[in-house]
Amino acid sequence: MLTQNIGKRIEEKLKHNRIAEEQRVQIPRVKLGSQGFKVSQLGFGCMGLTGIYYAPVPEEFRISIFKYAFDNGITFFDTSDVYGPHANEVLIGKALKQLPREKVQLATKFGIVNFESTQVVVNGTPEYVRSCCEASLKRLGVGYIDLYYQHRIDTTVPIEDTMEELKKLVKEGKIKYIGLSEASPDTLRRAHAVHPITAIQMEWSLWTREIEEEIIPLCRELGIGIVPYSPLGRGFFGGKAVIESLPANSFQVSNPRFQGDNLEKNKILYGKVEKLAEKHGCTSAQLALAWILNQADNVVPIPGTTKTKNLDANIGSLSVKLTREDIKEISDMIPVNAAAGDRVSDSLIRCSWKSCNLQLEHQLGSKKIEVKQRRRSRMAEEQIIQIPRVQLGSQGFEVSKLGFGCMGLTGIYNAPVPEELGISIIKYAFNRGITFFDTSDVYGPHTNEVLVGKALKQLPRDKVQLATKFGVVKIENTQVVVNGTPEYVRSCCEASLKRLGVDYIDLYYQHRIDTTVPIEDTMEELKKLVKEGKIKYIGLSEASPNTIRRAHAVHPITAIQMEWSLWTREIEEEIIPLCRELGIGIVPYSPLGRGFFGGKGVVESIPANSFLASNPRLIGDNFEKNKILYCNVGTLAEKHGCTPAQLALAWVLNQGAGVVPIPGTTKIKNLDTNIGSLGVKLTEEDVQEISDMIPINAAAGERIVESFITCSWKFADTPAKESTILS
Repeated sequence: MLTQNIGKRIEEKLKHNRIAEEQRVQIPRVKLGSQGFKVSQLGFGCMGLTGIYYAPVPEEFRISIFKYAFDNGITFFDTSDVYGPHANEVLIGKALKQLPREKVQLATKFGIVNFESTQVVVNGTPEYVRSCCEASLKRLGVGYIDLYYQHRIDTTVPIEDTMEELKKLVKEGKIKYIGLSEASPDTLRRAHAVHPITAIQMEWSLWTREIEEEIIPLCRELGIGIVPYSPLGRGFFGGKAVIESLPANSFQVSNPRFQGDNLEKNKILYGKVEKLAEKHGCTSAQLALAWILNQADNVVPIPGTTKTKNLDANIGSLSVKLTREDIKEISDMIPVNAAAGDRVSDSLIRCSWKSCNLQLEHQLGSKKIEVKQRRRSRMAEEQIIQIPRVQLGSQGFEVSKLGFGCMGLTGIYNAPVPEELGISIIKYAFNRGITFFDTSDVYGPHTNEVLVGKALKQLPRDKVQLATKFGVVKIENTQVVVNGTPEYVRSCCEASLKRLGVDYIDLYYQHRIDTTVPIEDTMEELKKLVKEGKIKYIGLSEASPNTIRRAHAVHPITAIQMEWSLWTREIEEEIIPLCRELGIGIVPYSPLGRGFFGGKGVVESIPANSFLASNPRLIGDNFEKNKILYCNVGTLAEKHGCTPAQLALAWVLNQGAGVVPIPGTTKIKNLDTNIGSLGVKLTEEDVQEISDMIPINAAAGERIVESFITCSWKFADTPAKESTILS
């Protein structure tokens, strides 16, 4: 009994001494990478300050923790645009205002657009890189970022493209050093060849050690610093309390290693670390962190915490002296792959370093390889395609041959994209040669015009052809409410001008025809708006032949917007011949069959909340029958060395000079694909072959739901002008 009491006193004395030492620890400065970037050997991960493992702490307390870390010698702070999202950077920005900026090394990240239920959405396109950087600088309130990481790798974009944009940001002084996170060895080498990588951020701890086999040796070969995140095993080695009681809303609850049998097995690992920690007179967390800190001078872990006592304990790990034999003993105690369960959930595994440059060509037959090579050649051509200018209608209105439909940017087929991404996509389209942009007051409603207006402020207005629409008041579950009265026309136009932030609209459409108002009344008001300079050209959408003729008699109609694609061809019998007779341009919307020809992913999985989920052609037996059409297009696309989407769009583009489709997308890679359709050369025989393959009315099911059918062109005649006068 006496021996036990003496042992406890000695243990308490050691811990007391350790706590005293923690207050005196001087955090050394080390070089991270080989470009001269100096940081504190221990960093601070800020993610948890805005909630992930636990609820967010009050703002003033968060800022005080940040300042406390700095006062104790930590100068290297890590955040990301996706933490919060955005809220974490805003918080750090507020804290930085109370510290000397030149003494802080600030790291943030870009690349994760959002977290969906089954996947992590990433983007590594040059325009997204730049938009994210500029947004982060603004949120952080700084003139530069010290270390800027790509948070997750976009496997659809060559890493060289991403790096070239980051390289430009370095030259512009917006960032000082470049980093990657969860990058594969191949990606790391290729990126480093474009511009030196200063640091790579990877999960590395006593229970996540897979990177020791390839990544760590490669970083040492290339002179790249290593920043381990979750160095305490996602808090696992933080103490018994962490293991035994996790809040139900904690991010850790979904971690496979914290669940069921896995957790019970992993508790054994914790017990081993705890026993060794007693030997070294420190806590389990300090031993686990000291093991990481002793891997090399240029290894800088970034543990996070919301408690100053834990921060003191983390700093204290720097005073835990470990010999080579100690490090080996700890490593042998928990070997690589000793932990039970995957380190993260499936959705995060799919964007981890092991999955970020999968190449499957060796598994393909020679024919498929040839097709892939041809597609790659097509992709290269997409980058140099010059989008021609064409006359839309016969009033001298010149636009790009391919337009851009902005509707989807504020959500309809999928969730809305972040504002900065939406703006960057519009700017990217413009920089690629698309100058004709289409929106409507009902998209959002209103938010789409606001977004387009913000994008326009960053573009030369005189080089953009802007189209918007009026007439759909609202969309209810059983009907579309429309209004074509003169006073409504004017009020809508003035409201759109204000939202868009412009003095005039190039092309103003009546979105749907009001069958209670003579088209002449609507047109007379539009004609006045032309005379006043508020609009330049007039268009109609989903108008009947009779309505088109009568409208054109009041004032020339420049363009008519209609659904036209390989599976929606009814307008070819009456509308198209009439437009050619009257010299009216044709703007096909949904030229990819409401995304149907956009790729197998579109055909096989549609989000439950998507507008497409209610489309009759994408439901049940209709869907199964229509998949045959997709396969037919896919077969012909292989013949032409392009994608099904490109072939479907090329077919529309080849219908005549005055035909300007407006496909929309929320992804740069799809936009590039659409532009690439202009490089698909089709002869008259090719166009005929495609037309014969999917004849008019071949698609199974109505093209839209019943409420939209009733306000479509087949039901768009308006009362005669004289009947109104008589009444």
